[in-house]
Amino acid sequence: MTAFILFGSFFLFTALTVPIGIALGMAGLITAIYSSDISITFLSQGLVTSTDSFPLMAIPFFILAGEIMGKGGISTRLFDLANVFVGRYTGGFAMAAVITAMFFAAISGSGPATVAAVGGIMIPAMVAEGYNKKFATALIAAAGSLGIILPPSIPMVLYGISASESIGDLFIGGILPGILIGLFLIIWAYVYSKKMGYKGTDEKFSFKKLFSAINQAKWSLLVPIIILGGIYGGIFTPTEAAVVTVVYALFVSVVLHKAIKLSDLHGILRNASLSSVAILIIIGTANAFGNILSFERIPQAFADVFLSISDNNFIILLLIIVMLLIIGLFIDTSAAVIIFTPILFPMAIQIGMDPIHFGIVMIVTLAIGFITPPLGVNLFVGSGISGLSIPVLARASIPFFFVLLAGLIVIAAIPQLTLLFL
Repeated sequence: MTAFILFGSFFLFTALTVPIGIALGMAGLITAIYSSDISITFLSQGLVTSTDSFPLMAIPFFILAGEIMGKGGISTRLFDLANVFVGRYTGGFAMAAVITAMFFAAISGSGPATVAAVGGIMIPAMVAEGYNKKFATALIAAAGSLGIILPPSIPMVLYGISASESIGDLFIGGILPGILIGLFLIIWAYVYSKKMGYKGTDEKFSFKKLFSAINQAKWSLLVPIIILGGIYGGIFTPTEAAVVTVVYALFVSVVLHKAIKLSDLHGILRNASLSSVAILIIIGTANAFGNILSFERIPQAFADVFLSISDNNFIILLLIIVMLLIIGLFIDTSAAVIIFTPILFPMAIQIGMDPIHFGIVMIVTLAIGFITPPLGVNLFVGSGISGLSIPVLARASIPFFFVLLAGLIVIAAIPQLTLLFL
């Protein structure tokens, strides 16, 4: 009955479009009032202590770094470099857009931020080149999902904390899966462009243009190297890496590129603060929600139900993926990671999955929710840029849903893609 009240009230508030953080907190409060075993003090303590975490400090700093790089003209430089390699081929603009999103994802750690930074430039540019606006917007929305698959990824930080796993290992584990999904999107962009007759540029490849583009983008390209090299070189922790990234992003954007004025910093700090506060509220209330789950032994009950359906590990993993796909339709990725990691993680371990591999599978599955309504955050960001309605954009995103799903199946079936460098 406690589980019914907890989840029932949460989904009711969600259906009433109550913000996800508030819905989680209200569901926990109602459950605490109903249950004589759970005190409101226990709930409030969980709300506060869950955000008192050093690794968690990485999130606001990565968000701030993404804001700075997004406003610092990074996307244009990255696109110019990608366009040197693929611009002359069929669908070159579309493929370069995906590559740009992959690079920016390795800077921002956020799906919507990737769509906003890359889409603001690329969607109008692709339309000007003759691409269909629905295809261009859906492509960028799908590529934005890479923002939480490639490191640094905010959901990876949350999963690492929730499952007590190495955030650095998760970052490394996300590299090949992120590249694989990027390749799948590039292949589909090429196939669709060939069908629609979208030609590449007439410009031939030249080393002069390549070196010029690399020179323009070199400071941006160093960000992933600094983050991962610093972590795995033992120079700093993921949280310290986030702080270093902020300082580096400021130096590059203000001093080297001169794309940001000191007067712009107020707006950048404001946007980063609002995004950070929203995520931290979700983290706090989701952790309190998770404490109730653990107290009532709901994760064990879920595990017993799943394991009673089949003793085949593949079937259980398939059920977990289907469940996460459904969850991604309605629940924010950060909240979903915090709520469902304690429920699904024990099951994954019980069927013999590596915890890092399971974390990547979980995050990739939830990333698909960025382009699936009714939540579909990337669709809303893309809609704001292109002016297309959400229903129109959702229909245009259907092929990309299957492209991402194909990538997910490969990642889930081949653990070596995640674990190769660990």
